[in-house]
Amino acid sequence: MNPLLFRRLTINGKFLTARPTGVHRVADQLIRQIVLNHDILDGVFRSSPAIVAPRSASEGTHGVQVERYGRLRGQLWEQMDLPRAARSDLLLNLCNLGPVGLRNAITMIHDAQVFITPQSYSVAFRTWYKTILPLIGRRHRRILTVSHFSAEQLVRAGVTDAERISVIHNGVDHVLQYPRAPEIINRLSLERRRFVVALSSTQAHKNIKVLLDAFSSPELCDIKLVLFGGHDRRDFERLYSHVPANVVFAGPVTDGELRSLYEAALCVGFPSTTEGFGLPPLEGMALGCPAVVAPCGALPEVAGQGALYAAAGNPREWGEAIKSLAASPPFWLERSVEAAAQAANFTWRKAGADLCDVIRLVADDRQRMPGWRANGSD
Repeated sequence: MNPLLFRRLTINGKFLTARPTGVHRVADQLIRQIVLNHDILDGVFRSSPAIVAPRSASEGTHGVQVERYGRLRGQLWEQMDLPRAARSDLLLNLCNLGPVGLRNAITMIHDAQVFITPQSYSVAFRTWYKTILPLIGRRHRRILTVSHFSAEQLVRAGVTDAERISVIHNGVDHVLQYPRAPEIINRLSLERRRFVVALSSTQAHKNIKVLLDAFSSPELCDIKLVLFGGHDRRDFERLYSHVPANVVFAGPVTDGELRSLYEAALCVGFPSTTEGFGLPPLEGMALGCPAVVAPCGALPEVAGQGALYAAAGNPREWGEAIKSLAASPPFWLERSVEAAAQAANFTWRKAGADLCDVIRLVADDRQRMPGWRANGSD
């Protein structure tokens, strides 16, 4: 048995204790791909991968064993219990954070939003992230992120150096597996191709106000804006003086309901002023739903020529782009085909293979490292 081999790949399972988010969905998909791409990791570890999680964690995923360890919760568990459980392993953190006391770790930091738009977050949240991310960036063996834009911003923010970052684009083909739930179209009294889907978020960088302003104009009075997610009309009315009557708040939706909304919509509207990747427009595009996005953050990188673009601060441009899709079925079909073709470039199979290549690279580098210490800590 080679003493230089890590015992195993241990996956940080703290995310199994929280309500699902987009970041958690990425973790779930990448764990699935680690199982499917096990051949890439042959000979790297002495035993099979495992998820280590707090005792309150839900069940794991995709045939990876879940070990419940320690007595603490939340950040204390991650910083104190998890390093003890993974001291002989290579630790994989897929949800932005990980223990700073363990060096043998690979950590995916999805974006630099807390540095770019701190007003989108609470004081406690941004203080913690601005403190811990540079520590992780300096100490962990490798940093992963989801776009070249995010990589550039993490370097600019001083989180880590460019040569220590690997970019692994998200996949988007998971949306093709969702079972349809078309009942939501009738429940919300929607007409096919006469509504725009967007994320219901009051975070400053999500910039939903530009859509509210666009839908206040007479030219979009016969088209609805459907906002899905946790914020409702009252949340927006507390922030903005006017929420148009043609805005529909769908509330939280299931995966199947979201697929059905995308497939029936005129387009996806995504006006973020910065974005680490931009999964919602790509999900819609994968289903043939055209997207109108702001030319900001990673959106041009991932949406490419498959989307229409409107300036983040110009409601008139948003109205014109949306009306152009509504006014011409042939143009809509052309954009639908282009959208699906662009989204097809982003698969979880490729993301998983890229991740496993990075894991193997880090493990091989460790074996060549003089004076390596078994527990990987200082």
